[in-house]
Amino acid sequence: MAYKSILVHADLSRHAPRRIAIAARLAHAHQAHLIGAAMTGVSRLTLENNRGMRGDAVATHIAALYGRAEQALDQFETLARQAGAVSLERRLIEDDEDGGMAVSARYSDLTVLSQHDAGEALPGAMRDLVPYVMLNAARPVLIVPPGADGAQAGGTVVVAWDGSMEATRAIGHALPLLRAARLVVLALLHPPAGHAQPARHPGTDIAAYLSRHGVPVEVRSSVTTGDIGAALLAMAAEVHADLLVMGGYGHARFRELLLGGVTETVLRQMTVPVLMAH
Repeated sequence: MAYKSILVHADLSRHAPRRIAIAARLAHAHQAHLIGAAMTGVSRLTLENNRGMRGDAVATHIAALYGRAEQALDQFETLARQAGAVSLERRLIEDDEDGGMAVSARYSDLTVLSQHDAGEALPGAMRDLVPYVMLNAARPVLIVPPGADGAQAGGTVVVAWDGSMEATRAIGHALPLLRAARLVVLALLHPPAGHAQPARHPGTDIAAYLSRHGVPVEVRSSVTTGDIGAALLAMAAEVHADLLVMGGYGHARFRELLLGGVTETVLRQMTVPVLMAH
């Protein structure tokens, strides 16, 4: 597969310029169409929650929301062109951030979001935007932490492998990036002896699969007694990884998100971009 459509969240966050630049560089490298999506935050729930306001006050509030979204799209277009993206699309979505991004992500090969920043509170910003989109879009999400340079072509990628469907999907979605990597480290983290063990030759089949796709792969196996998410991030730091690829674990029931422990740890503590798929 190849990335032909890349979606990036466009807002006025201090992290937006980095996120947009990374998405634009990916679009340029893969000759993909780049879509900047800005949510107005205007939905049925918005109107219901403001029933107590007078008509002119509601109109002023809604106009301000639209103005912020258009400003975010102006910034997206400027930054994306500066970063080399050629095929661009501005998308103004009349919805909340989580629902609007999740639905739009279903029509893109890759969605680029920023790691949640608890120190920045924007109007309408969703604390659980990243896990919500990951669990509801059926598409991969590239999550960018503050200070990251993005998924660099020719760099080192760590792939978390446990034989699960989620990990399998993540590898399939990440193939365009894995083929361009200098080295892909296949990370197998096992519990100590006495626990359920993986196959006799763990990683052999998936390593062969990746090799047939032209991916330069190296298998690294390690036993950990602690938090697997923390151990995975430690391995990524040890090999100076430019990207971590992993399955995203959890469930979404209505607006309640139930994340797996490894997923929650990585989303909270990540310092390198992570491509995650559920």
